[in-house]
Amino acid sequence: MTSNVSLDGRVAVVTGASKGIGLALSKRLAEAGAKVGMLSRSGSTEGVPGALGVACDVADHDGVVAAVNQVRDQLGVPSIAVANAGVGHYANFVDTPIERSQEMIATNLLGTIYLYDAVLPMMLATGEPGDLVTLASEAGRRGFPGEAVYVASKFGQVGLSRALDGELREKGIRVHILCPGGVHTEFAIAEDRGRSHDDPTVQAMLKPEDVADVAMYSLTRPRNMRMYEVAMRSVSEAIWG
Repeated sequence: MTSNVSLDGRVAVVTGASKGIGLALSKRLAEAGAKVGMLSRSGSTEGVPGALGVACDVADHDGVVAAVNQVRDQLGVPSIAVANAGVGHYANFVDTPIERSQEMIATNLLGTIYLYDAVLPMMLATGEPGDLVTLASEAGRRGFPGEAVYVASKFGQVGLSRALDGELREKGIRVHILCPGGVHTEFAIAEDRGRSHDDPTVQAMLKPEDVADVAMYSLTRPRNMRMYEVAMRSVSEAIWG
């Protein structure tokens, strides 16, 4: 059996890290011995001992650059970057306020671009192996009605990451694209979805820890292997629809 590659001592930067998938993955990375820079609007590191919290809005390019530089200065050059921050809005396209559309593109797509723009030059300069992890969505692979702009932002993340794989693979940087379906987080019970934590549909969703486990499995594969793009859904959720 092939043994896992150690993450001990590596530096990771995670966006949207104060809750949900970002928090679950930050915990897993820290437990594996990585030094974790947790970027979020609150800058919280609650539940992740030893992590560095940095307050950051991923829709602000200069703020992202400053946050990544702070992680570099205090922990070292990141060799793992996780683009996880995301927002959504669920309504027919014509009923979606343009401000919400702008927010989704700015956070989900531009936030991913800004993180990679900040981290890749320093990552490549080290000449050491690196990993980019894009938390996309099944919405980045399928055109679901009622969430058109969210879908567009996630398709953008997937397309960006596929292109970066082609640019970076031979330079020792792997790109991991994770596309979960429904995940039981605060995101899943957004006010425009009409759900609660007690909703059976929500209870049956994947847990943030499930997605974090897949990310950790992908990151710890031998360096001559990349999982590239992984789609996952709970057994309760149909593939189509």
